[in-house]
Amino acid sequence: MENKKHTLPDLPYAYDALEPVISREIMELHHDKHHAGYVKNLNDALDKFPELFEKTVEELLMNLSEVPEEIRTAVRNNAGGHVNHSMFWEIMISPGAGGAPAGALAEEINKSFGSFEYFQTKFNDAGAKRFGSGWVWLVKNKTGELEIISTANQDNPMSDGHKVIMGNDVWEHAYYLQYKNVRMDYLKAWWSVVNWKKVNEIFDKI
Repeated sequence: MENKKHTLPDLPYAYDALEPVISREIMELHHDKHHAGYVKNLNDALDKFPELFEKTVEELLMNLSEVPEEIRTAVRNNAGGHVNHSMFWEIMISPGAGGAPAGALAEEINKSFGSFEYFQTKFNDAGAKRFGSGWVWLVKNKTGELEIISTANQDNPMSDGHKVIMGNDVWEHAYYLQYKNVRMDYLKAWWSVVNWKKVNEIFDKI
């Protein structure tokens, strides 16, 4: 029986759907080259231990200590890249179409951060301060509270027992062609393409 390889998901919208916030050129490179590369490299690593194809990428990331040491770093990096980007595409939508936090999520954001505006400020600040490549996240931490964290490279917070609600990619390939070295401009602009309906759904399920 042939192993079921991991596959690159289609974007849920056209490459230019996020313009002018994120350009078509960035989306083509980001999805077709970078994300595709993580999927290929993950499959190549798992080919050495084909029984691991029976696990989901989430299961691999939540149990990295059980992944053979020979491929553990490759799985951490590339399964992380695959999971992170699969979520990233889903939580974005055409500028201005994404609504706002609602229901339980809106209540928890206000409770945890005082206001939605202050949450955005703290989230942007964490993303701007991430040295080098990485991500900024809103998670429900191990104690059940909302927390903003950032991770290096393609590390996913689920590997540390957190539940991911949303995240923004602050690798240079996510913004440099358009925003150059001014990461904060990208972080601020990104809010207008957040698909809050999807983020609300994620929060309600965790």
